[in-house]
Amino acid sequence: MNLESKKLLAERALKVGKNRIKFVESRISEIKEAITKQDIKDLLNDGAIIISDRKGRKKVVKRARIRGPGKIKKRVNKRKRNYVVLTRKLRKYLLGLKTHKRINKEEEKDLRNRIRNKSFRSLSHMKEYVRQNINVGRSDK
Repeated sequence: MNLESKKLLAERALKVGKNRIKFVESRISEIKEAITKQDIKDLLNDGAIIISDRKGRKKVVKRARIRGPGKIKKRVNKRKRNYVVLTRKLRKYLLGLKTHKRINKEEEKDLRNRIRNKSFRSLSHMKEYVRQNINVGRSDK
């Protein structure tokens, strides 16, 4: 009799995959005589059939993280970061001047270009320039 059908029977009876079921060579004659699921279960208890452990890693074991070149996030160089921070600060101040109608469109365009060209070291430097050159507090009378 073919043992492949016995393996299928054992697979259904023991609810494991057929690759995990091993028959003991010396007790194959007993395995050939088994015809019911209960016979297979009895052979398992007697030790004629062995179920091997599952392969692969256990889910409880945490895998080590791989830190390759694609996973490393570098900081953008500091000069660029400082430029971005300063530019945003100056543009925000410029927007305030524009919304309060203290500067006109041409002056705003000039100041934006100066900000872009890094003419100002800081916000206070820009305020000083605006105070001297653009007469922000002027009265049009």
